[in-house]
Amino acid sequence: MEIRTLRYFVAVAEELHFGRAAARLHMTQPPLSRAIKWLETDLGCVLLHRSPTGVALTPAGTSLYDEARTLLAQADQARARVAAAAGTATLTVGTLADSAEQAGTRLAAAYQQHHPGVRVRIREADFTDPSAGLRAGLVDVALTRAAFDDTGIATRVLRSDPVGVVLRADDPLADRDSLRLDDLADRRWFQLPDGTDPVWRAYWTGPLDDGRRHDGPVVRTVHECVQSVLWNGTVGLTTLAHTLPEGLTTVPLTDMPPSHLVIAWNSANPSPLIHSLVRIATAGYRHERTL
Repeated sequence: MEIRTLRYFVAVAEELHFGRAAARLHMTQPPLSRAIKWLETDLGCVLLHRSPTGVALTPAGTSLYDEARTLLAQADQARARVAAAAGTATLTVGTLADSAEQAGTRLAAAYQQHHPGVRVRIREADFTDPSAGLRAGLVDVALTRAAFDDTGIATRVLRSDPVGVVLRADDPLADRDSLRLDDLADRRWFQLPDGTDPVWRAYWTGPLDDGRRHDGPVVRTVHECVQSVLWNGTVGLTTLAHTLPEGLTTVPLTDMPPSHLVIAWNSANPSPLIHSLVRIATAGYRHERTL
């Protein structure tokens, strides 16, 4: 068995769909299917039950998935140790807003356990750059929220969170169980700065903009958003997972798609340290979803 083939298999096992796994691996589906078929032939057993809607792991596939994850983690650690032996290994992680906190302390602890000799630097970005410094080459990997222009950037969704509107607690709509965007059409919404990633802008403000610019204040950080609502009575979007200060509340929006917490990296030849962080983060969130 080759390491590359095991990576292919793990991707299919986690996505449970050849198309999604191929997109995740930045390859087309036919060679991925051939690689998995070759692996099954090599092992002499069926690893996946195929169906028109996706795939399911057989008992043999489940066993291989656990073994493959262990082998790939060991391979990543070996590469990282070699890199560390060549000099002081450093990984710069970009974060946006509360993405580092949302990723959780367990990710940091798990990565430190796997790579105790690696020095991790954190760089926080504002809303003008949802890639958190990745596109500008300022960081190696980013914990952020989609959607943004991901040209040349690979992403892995860690978690999907429902979205709501932030209101003052004394707002007439604050006691509603849910709202629709149309319910807020006449409200003042905070705006994003000129030059903000257009895909990001379209997600967070596009659904609310019918061609007219909302006359709310320009904000660059989560803190500025919160203060804008408190002081000016403006409204804006946030995830329901975000903790708000006293005096504010979030009402779910039924017609707003969820926000995806993602880990992102340059798709051109990621380093072993990046590869390892992606794997640890993905495995950690997959474990949480099965609890």
